[in-house]
Amino acid sequence: MAKREGYINWDEYFMGIALLSAERSKDPNSQVGACIVSEDNKILSIGYNGFPIGCSDDEISWDREGEFADTKYPYVCHAELNAILNYTGTSLRGSKIYVALFPCNECAKAIIQSGIKEVIYKSDKYKDTDSVKVSKKLFDMAKVKYTQYKSRGIKLEMDL
Repeated sequence: MAKREGYINWDEYFMGIALLSAERSKDPNSQVGACIVSEDNKILSIGYNGFPIGCSDDEISWDREGEFADTKYPYVCHAELNAILNYTGTSLRGSKIYVALFPCNECAKAIIQSGIKEVIYKSDKYKDTDSVKVSKKLFDMAKVKYTQYKSRGIKLEMDL
């Protein structure tokens, strides 16, 4: 008997984990997930965008506009940073990160500092912003490879 055909490849698997992780986000506008993977295709850590542990997401506004302290921006921890901070091992050197949205400049710095060598991202919808332009410049300087995920259009359905 031959092996099963139609199974998902590694990129589809890990991007799927990142997208599933994004479903944990309570942000009404942006749900982003991240999955960090070792060089031998082992999941090291996952994360999604949300408030820090111990900070109630019912007490702070999810607004995008208004006074800075009255918006979500100073409080939300991005998926990439959460995945890096959630890692309990010794080193992320040489790993890669799968993420739903191209990293901002702050996450780019954390990615570089942690030793992650490749970023595979699904969406680059903020590519014209200064933050993403700086991210790409930082990645280029640090020789961190970034590649847009190429979907084969696979649809998966799960009963949870």
